[in-house]
Amino acid sequence: MSLNRRQVLAGAGLTIAAGLTSRVPALAAAEEFDVVVVGAGAAGMTAALAAAKRGLSVVVLEKAATYGGSAARSGAAIWVPGNEVLLNAGVPDSPQKATPYLDAVVGNRVPAARKAAYLANGPAMISFVLRNSPLRFRYMEGYSDYYPELPGGMPNGRSIEPDLLDGNILGPELTHLNPPYLATPPGMVVFGADYKWLAIAAVNLKGAAVATECLARGTKAALLGQKPLTMGQSLAGGLRAGLMAAGVPVRLNTPLEDLLVERGVVTGVVTSAGLFRARRGVIVCSGGFEHNAAMRAQYQRQPIGTEWTVGARSNTGDGHRAGQRVGAAFDLMDDAWWGPAIPVPGDPYFCLAERTLPGGLMINAAGQRFVNEAAPYSDVVHVMYDKNPTAPCIPAWLVVDHNYRNRYLFRDIAPTLPLPDSWYSSGAVVKNWSLDGLAAAIGAPALPATVKKFNGMALAGRDTEFKRGDSAYDHYYTDPAVFPSSSLGSLWLPPYYAFKIVPGDLGTKGGMVTDARARVLRPDGTVIPGLYAAGNASSAVMGTSYAGAGSTIGPAMTFGYIAANDLAAG
Repeated sequence: MSLNRRQVLAGAGLTIAAGLTSRVPALAAAEEFDVVVVGAGAAGMTAALAAAKRGLSVVVLEKAATYGGSAARSGAAIWVPGNEVLLNAGVPDSPQKATPYLDAVVGNRVPAARKAAYLANGPAMISFVLRNSPLRFRYMEGYSDYYPELPGGMPNGRSIEPDLLDGNILGPELTHLNPPYLATPPGMVVFGADYKWLAIAAVNLKGAAVATECLARGTKAALLGQKPLTMGQSLAGGLRAGLMAAGVPVRLNTPLEDLLVERGVVTGVVTSAGLFRARRGVIVCSGGFEHNAAMRAQYQRQPIGTEWTVGARSNTGDGHRAGQRVGAAFDLMDDAWWGPAIPVPGDPYFCLAERTLPGGLMINAAGQRFVNEAAPYSDVVHVMYDKNPTAPCIPAWLVVDHNYRNRYLFRDIAPTLPLPDSWYSSGAVVKNWSLDGLAAAIGAPALPATVKKFNGMALAGRDTEFKRGDSAYDHYYTDPAVFPSSSLGSLWLPPYYAFKIVPGDLGTKGGMVTDARARVLRPDGTVIPGLYAAGNASSAVMGTSYAGAGSTIGPAMTFGYIAANDLAAG
């Protein structure tokens, strides 16, 4: 753009970041809507649906060639206390009951008004989605809150997940749905709550029954000609179907390049496809920055990179950088939705049941235990980083015996079946016929002594070192047939396996600071007019912690819903 063009824009009160002005189309050619939403994940699609149902014209701009973002790849658990799905399932819950729990989990890092807004609006958001999309939800009974012993915590859980959705309702749009992180086993229809039982199906009658039920669901769907979607595929597909019915366009391959500011107000979004003006405001739901190596190196603890995350590959912090250019405040940029991961070839594997089933333990580089392996996954990685400077545990190792491998599903590999050769050749797993040999192979000399001590505690049913099994949460992904504690089991049968563990994540959780109305704030606490944020583009209402399964998606959808309602009310 020539200097004269830049002067024309400045004279009109328009501000666009230096270096991008040459790609801004003529103002007359801009498309105009009441609300422009950036990002077609759970937050963005919920926001767009809410705005449309309040009578506003809306467009969703999505960077990727697919919609759904990280939510489509996920198990899609949703943590929203007191919603109607829970109440209909007979769960005695309410936002009031959850208030002391969320306060205890999050602490003072997040303003009370934001926590209160989340709890107050979450149930209404779920009810709204139920009435304005084909989505239905199921209670994940037994999936404990992550700290159930805290005031207001629930050992039986308050998480929900999407029910089955027939992908046929999406028509051609089904081909644009971001694929799942792990494919469902062929011929089966599996819900997130099923994995607890599928992991132990070879040694547990209920597990075998659940596997049979998953297969029966798949057979039924095939006979009916359905294209069954569950978990994140169901959530993203259901929200997209709601937008289709509401006439909301979703523009794929349309990345955010900058925000348009007119006389101090955010009034549009600059993309390579053109300028999209927003009469009411812009809602940024562009995800985290987990695939931006430079930002991770700048803001997060080392070692870190982009190869250990399972977040959507399009999440490179576009919304964050645009927010920085308009003066937004940021928080929690050093944190993420952490979880121990195995760096297998391709996508890393985010460990859930594998590290908590009896017959396994985690060790640091010296071969010593350093954490409760069954603790909430975010906590485990926080400990890895906290202890790494003095007792290296990045990478750590998950050590199991052959009895463990004979009994339990590992990722999608059935018991007794061999692990892929590529796992060994990549160094993600090491195998040896003795503990001494395994210790030498991975350079962890204290491993044999550590296993001996651990086996004694397992036989006694009490982990006196790290209290594994003391919390109800520790017993979710475990084996009820193992006594005296379903969470603890001895390692005794060779060969032994060591799986490399690195700090993986579901996405970053730092972003623009927002208020209880999802409006983006400056460092001095004032509002940037016209700019809203939700999901991982905003700083998490969970602070540095994690209340329960679905603490990412529940708040993302809720604050997207809040933002849309605030714009409609304005």
